[in-house]
Amino acid sequence: MKKNINIQSCVIAAAFGAMLFTASCKKEFLNVPPQGQQPSATFWQNQDDALKGVNAIYANLRSWNNVAFNAIAIESTGSDEADKGSTPTDATFFNLYDQFTVTATHGTLQDFWTGQYQNINLCNQVLDNVPNINMDASLKARYLAEAKFIRAYSYFRLVRAYGRVPLRLTVPKESTEFNIPQAEKAAVYAQIEKDLTEAAAVLPQSYGSADLGRATKGAALGMKAKVAMYQNKWADVLALTNQVIGLGYDLFPDFEKGFRTQNENSVESLFEVQAELLQSNADASNSQYSQVQGVAGVMGWGFNTPSAELAAAFETGDPRRDATILFRGETTPQGDLVPTTVPNERYNQKSYVPFNTRISGFNEGAQQNFRVLRFADVLLMNAEAANELGNPSQALTSLNRVRRRARGNNPDILPDVTTTDQTALRNAIWRERQVELAMENDRYFDVIRQGRAAQVFGPKGWKPNKNEVWPIPQTEIDLSGGLLTQNPGY
Repeated sequence: MKKNINIQSCVIAAAFGAMLFTASCKKEFLNVPPQGQQPSATFWQNQDDALKGVNAIYANLRSWNNVAFNAIAIESTGSDEADKGSTPTDATFFNLYDQFTVTATHGTLQDFWTGQYQNINLCNQVLDNVPNINMDASLKARYLAEAKFIRAYSYFRLVRAYGRVPLRLTVPKESTEFNIPQAEKAAVYAQIEKDLTEAAAVLPQSYGSADLGRATKGAALGMKAKVAMYQNKWADVLALTNQVIGLGYDLFPDFEKGFRTQNENSVESLFEVQAELLQSNADASNSQYSQVQGVAGVMGWGFNTPSAELAAAFETGDPRRDATILFRGETTPQGDLVPTTVPNERYNQKSYVPFNTRISGFNEGAQQNFRVLRFADVLLMNAEAANELGNPSQALTSLNRVRRRARGNNPDILPDVTTTDQTALRNAIWRERQVELAMENDRYFDVIRQGRAAQVFGPKGWKPNKNEVWPIPQTEIDLSGGLLTQNPGY
């Protein structure tokens, strides 16, 4: 179902800024340029202010630092499933990430870091100020839970990317509170789990049409399961994914159609970053997630292209191959011909928006949501946890549920996995994650947490005891006066 959020205003705030900037929106909680300024001392007065504060969090999630070049470089380019794309001379800095030669001074490291702390700052503003507002108690509790969910999501992205990071849980009020040391990874994970536990206890299972896209109980439980998976807490992963399975989620029947805009926020979606193209407001139609990955010269810039290794990873006849990769010269199910003259052999079909939606003056594909967490991922986490805990029967049930959706009504492809050998089943689950979740910014960190990065990424230059994380931005170290320390090897 297409998002249909009818919210009247948005808020934008700069990271750690003392001011809140307010602006009106037409349809959704979208990121729009500020049209006026309101001192924070006169904000946070009523329920409408609380709503604006929460909407600002969602708006920032679709910013450039969160879904475009910076996220691609940090969360995708280093993997074996993606190439730089575009032309050889365009944005050559991506090669630094693809070949693991990036240094701490590169700006993209800083921009991704900044994007996550902007999210966290917006969450902290809500968490610091909304408790003091006299308003509906249940709505207040929900707003706080939404902020905790997104703060946890942003810290998860940070801890995967950088390891030890500053753990900021309130908005600084004094100059002495700005400079804080890095927390150990275990402490960051513990705070993420705390936020998600508290969020899941309050958030509803679903919303009405006006609030589609907001964080739900299932989103919090599913994210907590993923966080537990990265810590090898398999009993927690199994219990949490079992809870999510019991909440009524399902696999969208058609894998390819599940990524089209008309099927956003579907029965398979636990959480998506919301986007919209508003023909009356180009500034509000500002998501560049699809634009930077679209077919070069036709519907975008052509970066983050599927690799030959990914194209070869699918089993014979797997429909997900053609649903994940736009091949040069093919015609899409929506009737678009990918010209044979485009510079790249392959493009990301999951970010694809039909060519006829392009409107002059607007970002191409501005209406495409970014899928953060899908039910298929939950099932594969459930399968992996069950296998690690010695329950191959449950593992096979969850794994094969994903494969059956993929094959549809064709019994001649993607047969059920039947092995009960733990190692063989583990490898089958990992391969299924590779093809099911391809081009969704998951593969890179997935392989690292599986302990296979030296084997899989080694030919690209990945080195153990260094490349498990990216370098801490040098600017942050300099601003801290050396309180922040660099990751080993950089």
